[in-house]
Amino acid sequence: MAIRIDGVVLLDKPAGMSSQGAVTAVKRAFNADKAGHTGTLDPMATGLLPICLGEATKYSQDLLEADKTYIAQVKFGSRTDTGDAEGQIIEELPLPAFASDAEMKAALDALLPKFTGAISQVPPMYSALKRDGKPLYEYARAGVELERAPRDIVIHSIRWTNINWPEATLEVSCSKGTYIRVLAEDIGNALGCGAHLVGLRRTEVGHLTLEQSFTIESIQSGLQNTADYILPVDALLQTLPHLTVDEQQAKRLEMGQRVPLNLPSIEALVRIYRATAAPHNFIGTADWRSGVLHPKRLISQAH
Repeated sequence: MAIRIDGVVLLDKPAGMSSQGAVTAVKRAFNADKAGHTGTLDPMATGLLPICLGEATKYSQDLLEADKTYIAQVKFGSRTDTGDAEGQIIEELPLPAFASDAEMKAALDALLPKFTGAISQVPPMYSALKRDGKPLYEYARAGVELERAPRDIVIHSIRWTNINWPEATLEVSCSKGTYIRVLAEDIGNALGCGAHLVGLRRTEVGHLTLEQSFTIESIQSGLQNTADYILPVDALLQTLPHLTVDEQQAKRLEMGQRVPLNLPSIEALVRIYRATAAPHNFIGTADWRSGVLHPKRLISQAH
């Protein structure tokens, strides 16, 4: 019988596994009754996939909104129908000739300012975005190309970390909703020779990092205690301000009641803790407005 486990597992997803497949594997490994991810990674991609168990699933949306960092392998000179190595090559173009490695590096560096800061990006046809209730990739597989509206995204930082022409490696820190496949294609088009993604690894989701993650093999082997793999629920929310309340205030919040505080308000979403010893003192999140706490998402205390 599945058991209630509340917390977050940071998985280093292997290539070839879908995000949903990763959730199922982790859920099964811990015999957990409830699990979900915080935003998909393409099957081809590897790296950080936070998986929420139990009450942590209430906060998965918070990580969907978070910034992400990727290491992307870009191959110049050819375009594919999916924008990555999973697709069919649809065009091969001549590569530019460079007199030296320094000239090549300068040409690639010169492309990046155009892809830094607030930019717009047209989502790919091979994506899970929906039109009339159907994912775009289903239209794409049927050979149908639909008009897509550009979306505003932010590239916080972008740099080449390695060049092995005609391939080059990018490190990209970006806002939610950024398609790295499209970024690779757009950079290739800017250079005039096309490009597609041949490798992608996610290294950061918000404040969470790949260094904290475990492989699925490590988790399934059970070599460590279950607790060693699972971060507490509030690990997802460490960037939020926190506030401690007394037992009476905690009970009122848990009943869905607003709680006035005799403190200067910071007008923000905050993490709430009861004034008892950890590990079970996290209550949930609340909006702190005009000196009053408005409960938002609270974890169930019943076990």
